[in-house]
Amino acid sequence: MSELRTDRLLLRAWRESDLAPWAALNADPEVRAYFPELLTTEQSNASVARFQADLDRRGWGWWAVEVRATGEFIGFTGLDPVEDDMPFTGVEAGWRLARTAWGHGYATEAARAAVDFGFRRLDLDEVLAVTVATNLRSRAVMRRIGMTHDPADDFDDPGMPEGPLRRSVVYRVGRTP
Repeated sequence: MSELRTDRLLLRAWRESDLAPWAALNADPEVRAYFPELLTTEQSNASVARFQADLDRRGWGWWAVEVRATGEFIGFTGLDPVEDDMPFTGVEAGWRLARTAWGHGYATEAARAAVDFGFRRLDLDEVLAVTVATNLRSRAVMRRIGMTHDPADDFDDPGMPEGPLRRSVVYRVGRTP
């Protein structure tokens, strides 16, 4: 499995010690504001098992993110193939950080590392990211890592309930020669 390092972060395999802070992050209404529900501890633990299985099988996926200076677990970032029920295909970059990690540039730094991995190691031509249209914080990260938005790509996410969380936007970045 690949580990990624940036100046301040380590994107790594999941550890038993990540389970409690990951569950707390997924139970935080502000962190989950753009998702239809909070996750239970069991749901959070199951997601970690899936994430780690993908990392073990492919060598890439949703990595745990740790602050190198302190060893603190702050969330996840990575790459994953787009779900089959989406109106497009490709590999998606994503991130979710604990509220205490917001505002430090960690999401941008981790996302850049994941996208760079996609281009250099996976030989992808493009990486995309998807979020709820009103999620301005994630959209800002997408712009900071060089992604662009084409309103023609916007869609209603079939996995979301009717309402304000359903409208989604797609940002894309292509490999630079």
